[in-house]
Amino acid sequence: MSAATTVTPTPTPTPTPTPAPVHPPGKAHDGEGRIGLRANLRHIGALARRNTLQIKQDPQSMFDVLLMPIVFTLLFTFVFGGAVAGNGKQDEYVSYLVPGLMAMMGLNVSMAVGTGINEDFQKGVMDRFRTMPIARSSVLIAKIVVEVGRMMVAFAILLAVGFVLGLSVATSPLHVLGAIGLSLLFGASLMWIFILIGLSVKTAQAVQGMAMLVLMPLQFGSSIFTPPSTMPGWLQTFTDYNPLSSLADAARGLFIGGPVARDVWMVVGWAVAITLVTAPLAISKFRTKS
Repeated sequence: MSAATTVTPTPTPTPTPTPAPVHPPGKAHDGEGRIGLRANLRHIGALARRNTLQIKQDPQSMFDVLLMPIVFTLLFTFVFGGAVAGNGKQDEYVSYLVPGLMAMMGLNVSMAVGTGINEDFQKGVMDRFRTMPIARSSVLIAKIVVEVGRMMVAFAILLAVGFVLGLSVATSPLHVLGAIGLSLLFGASLMWIFILIGLSVKTAQAVQGMAMLVLMPLQFGSSIFTPPSTMPGWLQTFTDYNPLSSLADAARGLFIGGPVARDVWMVVGWAVAITLVTAPLAISKFRTKS
Protein backbone atom coordinates (compact mmCIF):
# COMPACT_ATOMS: atom_id res chain seq x y z
CA MET A 1 0.00 0.00 0.00
CA SER A 2 1.67 3.24 -1.10
CA ALA A 3 1.87 6.27 1.18
CA ALA A 4 -0.37 9.25 0.33
CA THR A 5 1.40 12.10 -1.33
CA THR A 6 1.18 15.38 0.63
CA VAL A 7 0.78 18.42 -1.55
CA THR A 8 2.02 21.67 0.02
CA PRO A 9 0.10 24.71 -1.27
CA THR A 10 2.19 27.45 -2.76
CA PRO A 11 1.83 30.61 -0.61
CA THR A 12 0.21 33.54 -2.34
CA PRO A 13 2.63 36.50 -2.36
CA THR A 14 1.46 39.46 -0.32
CA PRO A 15 1.00 42.47 -2.61
CA THR A 16 3.29 45.35 -1.83
CA PRO A 17 1.25 48.42 -0.92
CA THR A 18 1.66 51.29 -3.31
CA PRO A 19 2.97 54.34 -1.44
CA ALA A 20 0.71 57.36 -1.41
CA PRO A 21 1.83 60.04 -3.81
CA VAL A 22 3.76 62.84 -2.21
CA HIS A 23 2.79 66.28 -3.45
CA PRO A 24 5.54 68.88 -3.42
CA PRO A 25 4.59 71.91 -1.31
CA GLY A 26 4.73 74.23 -4.30
CA LYS A 27 2.37 72.20 -6.49
CA ALA A 28 -1.38 71.82 -6.24
CA HIS A 29 -3.23 68.52 -6.33
CA ASP A 30 -4.47 67.45 -9.73
CA GLY A 31 -7.99 67.21 -8.34
CA GLU A 32 -8.04 70.73 -6.97
CA GLY A 33 -10.11 72.02 -9.85
CA ARG A 34 -12.81 69.41 -9.13
CA ILE A 35 -13.58 70.80 -5.68
CA GLY A 36 -17.18 71.94 -5.64
CA LEU A 37 -18.57 75.15 -4.24
CA ARG A 38 -20.07 73.46 -1.17
CA ALA A 39 -16.79 71.76 -0.31
CA ASN A 40 -14.92 75.01 -0.91
CA LEU A 41 -17.21 76.87 1.50
CA ARG A 42 -16.76 74.11 4.06
CA HIS A 43 -12.98 74.42 3.77
CA ILE A 44 -13.19 78.19 4.16
CA GLY A 45 -15.31 77.76 7.29
CA ALA A 46 -12.91 75.25 8.83
CA LEU A 47 -9.88 77.41 8.10
CA ALA A 48 -11.63 80.53 9.37
CA ARG A 49 -12.41 78.67 12.60
CA ARG A 50 -8.75 77.70 12.85
CA ASN A 51 -7.68 81.34 12.46
CA THR A 52 -10.26 82.44 15.05
CA LEU A 53 -8.97 79.88 17.55
CA GLN A 54 -5.49 81.26 16.98
CA ILE A 55 -6.75 84.67 18.09
CA LYS A 56 -8.38 83.07 21.15
CA GLN A 57 -5.06 81.46 22.08
CA ASP A 58 -3.20 84.72 21.50
CA PRO A 59 -5.44 87.59 22.71
CA GLN A 60 -2.59 90.07 22.23
CA SER A 61 -3.17 89.82 18.48
CA MET A 62 -6.37 91.84 19.06
CA PHE A 63 -4.58 94.77 20.70
CA ASP A 64 -4.29 96.67 17.42
CA VAL A 65 -8.04 96.66 16.67
CA LEU A 66 -8.92 97.33 20.33
CA LEU A 67 -6.50 100.19 20.99
CA MET A 68 -5.89 101.76 17.58
CA PRO A 69 -9.38 103.32 17.25
CA ILE A 70 -9.15 104.81 20.74
CA VAL A 71 -5.64 106.18 20.40
CA PHE A 72 -6.08 107.63 16.91
CA THR A 73 -9.44 109.23 17.66
CA LEU A 74 -8.21 110.91 20.83
CA LEU A 75 -4.89 111.90 19.29
CA PHE A 76 -6.19 113.50 16.11
CA THR A 77 -9.21 115.08 17.79
CA PHE A 78 -7.18 116.98 20.36
CA VAL A 79 -4.11 117.63 18.16
CA PHE A 80 -5.79 118.64 14.89
CA GLY A 81 -9.30 119.42 16.06
CA GLY A 82 -8.61 122.91 17.35
CA ALA A 83 -6.58 123.87 14.27
CA VAL A 84 -9.15 122.59 11.77
CA ALA A 85 -12.47 123.43 13.44
CA GLY A 86 -11.37 126.14 15.84
CA ASN A 87 -10.44 126.18 19.49
CA GLY A 88 -13.17 124.62 21.61
CA LYS A 89 -14.95 123.09 18.61
CA GLN A 90 -13.38 119.67 18.71
CA ASP A 91 -16.81 118.03 18.74
CA GLU A 92 -17.42 119.41 15.23
CA TYR A 93 -14.13 117.97 14.08
CA VAL A 94 -15.10 114.55 15.48
CA SER A 95 -18.00 114.38 13.04
CA TYR A 96 -15.54 115.11 10.22
CA LEU A 97 -12.79 112.80 11.51
CA VAL A 98 -14.54 109.58 12.54
CA PRO A 99 -15.97 108.68 9.10
CA GLY A 100 -12.53 109.30 7.62
CA LEU A 101 -10.87 107.14 10.26
CA MET A 102 -13.01 104.23 9.11
CA ALA A 103 -10.99 104.27 5.89
CA MET A 104 -7.75 104.45 7.85
CA MET A 105 -8.76 101.57 10.15
CA GLY A 106 -9.49 99.36 7.15
CA LEU A 107 -6.09 100.10 5.65
CA ASN A 108 -4.20 99.37 8.87
CA VAL A 109 -6.06 96.16 9.63
CA SER A 110 -5.51 94.98 6.06
CA MET A 111 -1.75 95.26 6.54
CA ALA A 112 -1.90 92.59 9.26
CA VAL A 113 -3.02 89.98 6.70
CA GLY A 114 0.22 90.17 4.75
CA THR A 115 2.28 89.92 7.93
CA GLY A 116 0.28 86.91 9.13
CA ILE A 117 0.60 85.08 5.79
CA ASN A 118 4.35 85.64 5.76
CA GLU A 119 4.77 84.38 9.34
CA ASP A 120 2.68 81.28 8.60
CA PHE A 121 5.01 80.45 5.70
CA GLN A 122 8.05 80.89 7.93
CA LYS A 123 6.52 78.40 10.41
CA GLY A 124 5.67 75.86 7.69
CA VAL A 125 1.92 76.10 8.25
CA MET A 126 1.15 77.10 4.69
CA ASP A 127 3.24 74.27 3.26
CA ARG A 128 1.04 71.86 5.18
CA PHE A 129 -2.11 73.47 3.80
CA ARG A 130 -0.78 73.19 0.25
CA THR A 131 -0.40 69.38 0.60
CA MET A 132 -4.09 69.02 1.50
CA PRO A 133 -6.85 68.40 -1.09
CA ILE A 134 -8.38 71.86 -0.72
CA ALA A 135 -8.68 74.82 -3.01
CA ARG A 136 -5.74 77.16 -2.62
CA SER A 137 -8.06 80.16 -2.63
CA SER A 138 -9.86 78.85 0.49
CA VAL A 139 -6.75 79.37 2.62
CA LEU A 140 -6.47 83.02 1.62
CA ILE A 141 -10.21 83.75 1.71
CA ALA A 142 -10.42 82.32 5.24
CA LYS A 143 -7.73 84.78 6.28
CA ILE A 144 -9.73 87.64 4.79
CA VAL A 145 -12.96 86.50 6.49
CA VAL A 146 -11.35 86.61 9.93
CA GLU A 147 -9.68 89.96 9.26
CA VAL A 148 -13.00 91.44 8.14
CA GLY A 149 -14.37 90.34 11.53
CA ARG A 150 -11.47 92.10 13.26
CA MET A 151 -12.18 95.17 11.15
CA MET A 152 -15.81 95.18 12.34
CA VAL A 153 -14.59 95.17 15.95
CA ALA A 154 -12.35 98.16 15.19
CA PHE A 155 -15.27 100.04 13.59
CA ALA A 156 -17.52 99.35 16.59
CA ILE A 157 -14.94 100.75 19.00
CA LEU A 158 -14.25 103.72 16.73
CA LEU A 159 -17.94 104.66 16.62
CA ALA A 160 -18.32 104.18 20.38
CA VAL A 161 -15.39 106.54 21.08
CA GLY A 162 -16.73 108.97 18.48
CA PHE A 163 -20.17 109.14 20.13
CA VAL A 164 -18.53 109.76 23.51
CA LEU A 165 -16.56 112.68 22.02
CA GLY A 166 -19.62 114.20 20.34
CA LEU A 167 -20.05 112.44 17.00
CA SER A 168 -23.41 113.37 15.49
CA VAL A 169 -25.27 111.42 12.82
CA ALA A 170 -27.74 113.40 10.71
CA THR A 171 -28.94 110.43 8.66
CA SER A 172 -30.61 107.09 9.33
CA PRO A 173 -28.99 103.97 10.83
CA LEU A 174 -29.18 102.38 7.38
CA HIS A 175 -26.87 105.08 6.03
CA VAL A 176 -24.40 104.36 8.84
CA LEU A 177 -24.53 100.65 8.04
CA GLY A 178 -23.93 101.55 4.40
CA ALA A 179 -20.79 103.48 5.36
CA ILE A 180 -19.57 100.50 7.41
CA GLY A 181 -20.30 98.07 4.57
CA LEU A 182 -18.51 100.27 2.05
CA SER A 183 -15.46 100.47 4.33
CA LEU A 184 -15.46 96.69 4.81
CA LEU A 185 -15.67 96.12 1.05
CA PHE A 186 -12.73 98.39 0.32
CA GLY A 187 -10.71 97.02 3.25
CA ALA A 188 -11.24 93.44 2.04
CA SER A 189 -9.99 94.39 -1.43
CA LEU A 190 -6.85 95.93 0.05
CA MET A 191 -6.12 92.66 1.86
CA TRP A 192 -5.35 91.00 -1.47
CA ILE A 193 -2.60 93.59 -2.04
CA PHE A 194 -1.01 92.88 1.32
CA ILE A 195 -1.39 89.12 0.87
CA LEU A 196 0.52 89.46 -2.41
CA ILE A 197 3.20 91.51 -0.64
CA GLY A 198 3.38 88.94 2.17
CA LEU A 199 3.89 86.17 -0.37
CA SER A 200 6.50 88.11 -2.34
CA VAL A 201 8.96 89.19 0.38
CA LYS A 202 11.01 87.06 2.74
CA THR A 203 10.27 88.45 6.19
CA ALA A 204 7.40 89.98 8.14
CA GLN A 205 9.56 93.06 8.75
CA ALA A 206 9.86 93.54 5.00
CA VAL A 207 6.06 93.33 4.70
CA GLN A 208 5.67 96.07 7.30
CA GLY A 209 8.31 98.23 5.63
CA MET A 210 6.69 98.00 2.20
CA ALA A 211 3.24 98.50 3.73
CA MET A 212 4.33 101.75 5.35
CA LEU A 213 5.47 103.04 1.96
CA VAL A 214 1.89 102.49 0.80
CA LEU A 215 0.14 103.64 3.98
CA MET A 216 1.76 106.99 4.62
CA PRO A 217 1.13 108.73 1.26
CA LEU A 218 -2.40 107.33 0.97
CA GLN A 219 -3.41 108.28 4.50
CA PHE A 220 -1.98 111.77 4.75
CA GLY A 221 -2.48 112.66 1.09
CA SER A 222 -6.24 112.31 1.49
CA SER A 223 -9.26 114.02 3.00
CA ILE A 224 -9.24 111.79 6.10
CA PHE A 225 -7.81 114.37 8.50
CA THR A 226 -8.18 117.77 6.85
CA PRO A 227 -10.10 119.29 3.91
CA PRO A 228 -8.03 119.15 0.70
CA SER A 229 -8.75 122.85 0.06
CA THR A 230 -5.86 123.78 2.37
CA MET A 231 -3.36 121.68 0.38
CA PRO A 232 -1.14 122.75 -2.56
CA GLY A 233 -2.62 122.30 -6.02
CA TRP A 234 -0.49 119.29 -6.97
CA LEU A 235 -1.42 117.53 -3.73
CA GLN A 236 -5.10 118.31 -4.26
CA THR A 237 -4.87 116.53 -7.62
CA PHE A 238 -3.41 113.46 -5.91
CA THR A 239 -6.10 113.67 -3.23
CA ASP A 240 -8.88 113.78 -5.82
CA TYR A 241 -7.77 110.43 -7.26
CA ASN A 242 -6.88 108.84 -3.91
CA PRO A 243 -9.43 106.07 -3.19
CA LEU A 244 -9.12 106.76 0.54
CA SER A 245 -10.43 110.27 -0.08
CA SER A 246 -13.41 108.85 -1.95
CA LEU A 247 -14.08 106.40 0.88
CA ALA A 248 -13.73 109.07 3.56
CA ASP A 249 -16.01 111.49 1.68
CA ALA A 250 -18.59 108.78 0.98
CA ALA A 251 -18.68 107.70 4.63
CA ARG A 252 -18.84 111.34 5.74
CA GLY A 253 -21.79 111.98 3.43
CA LEU A 254 -23.58 108.87 4.67
CA PHE A 255 -23.11 110.08 8.26
CA ILE A 256 -23.98 113.74 7.98
CA GLY A 257 -25.79 113.93 4.63
CA GLY A 258 -24.90 115.25 1.22
CA PRO A 259 -24.25 113.86 -2.28
CA VAL A 260 -22.46 110.51 -2.11
CA ALA A 261 -23.23 108.70 -5.37
CA ARG A 262 -19.98 109.62 -7.15
CA ASP A 263 -17.77 108.71 -4.19
CA VAL A 264 -19.64 105.46 -3.54
CA TRP A 265 -19.22 104.34 -7.14
CA MET A 266 -15.55 105.35 -7.07
CA VAL A 267 -14.96 103.21 -3.99
CA VAL A 268 -16.84 100.23 -5.44
CA GLY A 269 -14.95 100.58 -8.71
CA TRP A 270 -11.59 100.70 -6.94
CA ALA A 271 -12.49 97.70 -4.76
CA VAL A 272 -13.58 95.58 -7.73
CA ALA A 273 -10.54 96.56 -9.83
CA ILE A 274 -8.08 95.87 -7.00
CA THR A 275 -9.64 92.46 -6.32
CA LEU A 276 -9.77 91.42 -9.97
CA VAL A 277 -6.10 92.28 -10.47
CA THR A 278 -4.47 91.19 -7.21
CA ALA A 279 -6.56 88.17 -6.11
CA PRO A 280 -5.53 85.93 -9.06
CA LEU A 281 -1.92 87.05 -8.66
CA ALA A 282 -1.97 86.27 -4.92
CA ILE A 283 -3.53 82.81 -5.44
CA SER A 284 -1.02 81.99 -8.19
CA LYS A 285 1.87 83.13 -5.98
CA PHE A 286 0.52 81.02 -3.12
CA ARG A 287 0.53 77.91 -5.35
CA THR A 288 4.11 78.36 -6.52
CA LYS A 289 5.83 79.91 -3.50
CA SER A 290 8.70 77.74 -2.29
